[in-house]
Amino acid sequence: MRHVRFVALGDSLTEGVGDPVGGRWRGWAALLAQGLVGQNEGAARAAVAEGLPGVEVLSWTTGAEGLARTAACAGSDAVVAPGERVEFINLAVSGAQTRDVLERQLPAGLELRPDIVSVVVGVNDTLRCTFDIHAVAARLDTVYGAFAEQGAVLLTACLPDPGGTLGLPGALARPLARRQRAVNAVVHALSERYGAVHLHAAEGAWLTDRAMWSADRLHPGERGHRQLALRFHAVLAEAGLANGAAPSPEPEFPAPTASASLWWLATAGTGWVARRCTDLLPQLLTLAADELRHRARGTSARLDLRASAAVSAALAALSVAERQPDAA
Repeated sequence: MRHVRFVALGDSLTEGVGDPVGGRWRGWAALLAQGLVGQNEGAARAAVAEGLPGVEVLSWTTGAEGLARTAACAGSDAVVAPGERVEFINLAVSGAQTRDVLERQLPAGLELRPDIVSVVVGVNDTLRCTFDIHAVAARLDTVYGAFAEQGAVLLTACLPDPGGTLGLPGALARPLARRQRAVNAVVHALSERYGAVHLHAAEGAWLTDRAMWSADRLHPGERGHRQLALRFHAVLAEAGLANGAAPSPEPEFPAPTASASLWWLATAGTGWVARRCTDLLPQLLTLAADELRHRARGTSARLDLRASAAVSAALAALSVAERQPDAA
C-alpha cells in the first residue's frame, strides 16, 4: 500500500477560510490532497462499495482528543484506488503568524513525520505593528530546515499583498505591498536553499478576478482555493510527486449570496477590522504619511531600497549563523 502523509501548516489561507463545506473550512490543501496519488474510475467505485479508505482528512486539536478524524475528503466526492491512501492533517490556524508556526505548529508537524508538508504563512506578519523581516526570515529558516532534515517534501508559496486584494488606497497599500514583497523574497531564497517545491502565487490574472475571492476580499473563495490547489498540483506533478487527477477548477457549491456576504462582513468582518484598527492602523497611518512625504519629494525609491537592504541583511544573518558552528 502506498501511504502518503501530507501535513499543512500556516494561517487562515491553508485552514481553508473562504471555502466552507459541511459547517467547516476545506481549502486548497485538502483539495490538493485528493490528487497526490493515482486513481481510476473502476477502482474508485470499488473503494466506495467496499468502504475502503480514500483520502483521510484529519484536523489537529489541542485538547485531549488529539487528532480528530473527519469525513473522508472533507465533503468532496473524490476517492483513490484501493492500495493507495493519502492522510491529510491540517495544523493551520486562522490568524497564525510565523511565530505561531514555529512555536506551535512545527513541533506537532515534526511529530507526525510527513512525506509532504506545506508551509504557507507570512501575510499576518505584514498586518501587525510588530513586523520584523529579520525575525520572519529566522523563523521560516528554522521551520523549513527542520522539515528538510526529516526528508519531507516541502511546499511553499509567495502570496499577493493584502493591501492590493483589499483595494486599499495607494498610500496605505504601498507599505503593505513592500512588506509582502520582503516576505516573498525571503520565501523565494529559503525555498531555493532547502529545495522546496515553490508556487509563485503573488501575480496573475486570478488576483483581479473577483470570482476567485470571498466576501472579505482577503481570502479566496472556493474557486480561488481550487485555483491554488490546481497550481500546486501542477508543480508537484512536474516534479513527479503527484500522480493523481488534478483538482477541478470548477466550484462544487454555489457561491455565497450577496446577503450572506453582507452578513459575514457585518459580523466576522467587523471584528477583523476592529482588531486591525487597534493593532496595525496607527502604524499604517504613520507609514502612509512617510510614503506621501517621500512621494512629494520624489524619493519614493529610497523606501524600496531600504526594504531590499533589510531583506538582504536578514538573509545574510542566516548565512552567518549557519557558518558559525563550522568555524567553531
